[in-house]
Amino acid sequence: MKKILTLGVFLASWTTVFACTNFLVGKDASADGSTIITYAADSYSFYGYLHFSPASDHLKGSMRQIINWDNGKPLGAIPEVAHTYNVVGNTNEHQLTVGETTWGGLEQLWDTVGIDYGSLIYIALERCSTAREAIECVTSLVREYGYASEGETFSFGDPNEIWMMDIIGKGPGEKGAVWVATRIPDDCIAAHANQARTQGIPAPTKAAAKKAKKTGVVDMGDVIYSADIIEFARKKGLFTGKDSEFSFQKVFNPFDFSGLLACEARVWSFYRHFSDDMDKYLPYVTGQTFLATDGKDAGEGMPLYIRPNHKVTVQEMKDCMRDQYEGTPLDITKGTASGAWHSKLRYGSLKYELDSVTYWYQRPTATQQTAWSFVSQMRGSKANGAGGIFWFGVDDAATNVYVPMYSKITEIPECFKKGNGDLYTYSPTSAWWAFNLVANKAYEKYERILPEIRVQQSAWEEQFNAQVNALDNEVAMLPEADAIKLLTNYSCKQAQEVLQAWKDLYIYLITKYIDGQERKVENGQFLRNQYGEPEMPNRPAYPEEFLRTISSETLHE
Repeated sequence: MKKILTLGVFLASWTTVFACTNFLVGKDASADGSTIITYAADSYSFYGYLHFSPASDHLKGSMRQIINWDNGKPLGAIPEVAHTYNVVGNTNEHQLTVGETTWGGLEQLWDTVGIDYGSLIYIALERCSTAREAIECVTSLVREYGYASEGETFSFGDPNEIWMMDIIGKGPGEKGAVWVATRIPDDCIAAHANQARTQGIPAPTKAAAKKAKKTGVVDMGDVIYSADIIEFARKKGLFTGKDSEFSFQKVFNPFDFSGLLACEARVWSFYRHFSDDMDKYLPYVTGQTFLATDGKDAGEGMPLYIRPNHKVTVQEMKDCMRDQYEGTPLDITKGTASGAWHSKLRYGSLKYELDSVTYWYQRPTATQQTAWSFVSQMRGSKANGAGGIFWFGVDDAATNVYVPMYSKITEIPECFKKGNGDLYTYSPTSAWWAFNLVANKAYEKYERILPEIRVQQSAWEEQFNAQVNALDNEVAMLPEADAIKLLTNYSCKQAQEVLQAWKDLYIYLITKYIDGQERKVENGQFLRNQYGEPEMPNRPAYPEEFLRTISSETLHE
């Protein structure tokens, strides 16, 4: 592997701080028996497109290039395998799905040599068919070539199992990483959001310890971890207690205020949708216990996973990706900073300093810097390629539409393709640009415009949900090749239709709300008078609560 400049990796790390969210659902916790993984790729430097690599055969001696996912820097090459699977986004033809969130951790353990976390995701998808295979693939590659990233939590899922893995490198000059992977019970849900979440690890049995001497891996069935994890922590002076007291999170990603408020709070908000017992964690996720103890105690930590109080639907998971802490003390659409029209948009970074005090904004799951997100529904043995549905959306999940992309499709929509525009190049055929136009218009008058977007959003997704059920029956009657062709055409057609709908929606919104006015609408049509001329528009005033805020700065009679 070629070594890259240290600066390049560290700059990339700053662009992903407090980025990404993953929610996980076991097959017995879901309403239809699917396993589910969600993921939001949140970075101001990312462009929203759908990754695609078709199934391919490779000649002996072929090499697989490694390109750093964050910054495009070439890292070297590794030997290619004879056959790679069809990959659509972060899922493949076997319905294996991989997601991640970056948490950084101890800087002395970051490295620039090896394979970065993003490349590991797509290599695993190209080469593996199950979650356990993917864990073995990722950890073996890191052991052989090194880990060129910071601390990370991966999600691995297939139609039968869901796993969460915390991992961090060993630092410059020491190849490999330390890691712990935990299988989420089938009747449970879990989440991670830029904070390591694994606490203790089970002591190995005699049989597991004996095997670990050869493999370097302790396999305890539902928990798998690197055999040297505690030994490494001791060697680096990071841990001095008893083995039974070891905590991955406390050693490699110690809590600070931001790790609680900006990260763990998103996990809490997800759990609260499916549990009646989450309010007790408010002092923990808001960092109040942490501050009250001068950082010595974060408070009662949330469990790694919980059993939901009802079976979880795929649509609920889409809605959870749109969470903005509504109905909680952390609601990002409330307060003076949200402005007159209760926008979720905040300017600058997540924090600011004033009079030597550091203040933090809330960081919800749905955020403006999302490049793309997904809800991966792994349905197992549905006939002829219909089992895996990769619900894909671009830009802010609060204003997006999740379009069904089947995991075996052989091409992807033009509007989702890489190279169709970029961060600095507007493209009228790019879904990312269309959804950004609508979202940024909404931020101006959020509480007035968001409900209009939600009507369109719901209509499209309800339509897709109904069509998916109908497609199951249709593809079951076809030869597999014909079924995959049908699913490919369907996925591409729906994405292109949503693109046009959002372009039309933007024109409608800018027409209706131009110059601070509000054009009158009836039954979806702008009103004209009896002579065909536009009706006089409304001129909505600021809400009373905002008028009271600004009244002291306004001249009065």
